[in-house]
Amino acid sequence: MERSGADRRSSLGGWIGNLPAPLAMLNRFSITRYLLASIVSLAFDVSLFMVLVAFLVDPGWASAAGYSAGIVVHWLISSSFVFPGKARDGAALQLQRLGFIGTAVLGLGITVIMVSGLTSVGVLPVMAKASAVGVSFFAVYLTRKYGVFR
Repeated sequence: MERSGADRRSSLGGWIGNLPAPLAMLNRFSITRYLLASIVSLAFDVSLFMVLVAFLVDPGWASAAGYSAGIVVHWLISSSFVFPGKARDGAALQLQRLGFIGTAVLGLGITVIMVSGLTSVGVLPVMAKASAVGVSFFAVYLTRKYGVFR
């Protein structure tokens, strides 16, 4: 029997509520949950980026591909764990998805511009990617928190 999204979210919330007190505190702040979601999606992003760079794909293109893979993972986590229940009806959910995509494009743009620019002046691709991650993380988080998932 398939469980609804609300059932899955409530069971996830119950699971987190049963964690030891220091870990359960992580659920209290959206920035903490967002950071955890970002770490998981960043693992997908950077893994694909490094594989593509190892195969001599242009770092700008590799960063775009990695970031895009991370976007999909991040949506799945953000909509069910970081900002659960913020949009339940069809129209609100569609607007939320469009906002998420818009902020993803913002982060993608920041990432590709920074990686392309920094590698063109001799910065190692992994260092350029690390710089872009820091800048895009905060830009995207703030636009999602105060725009998409408010």
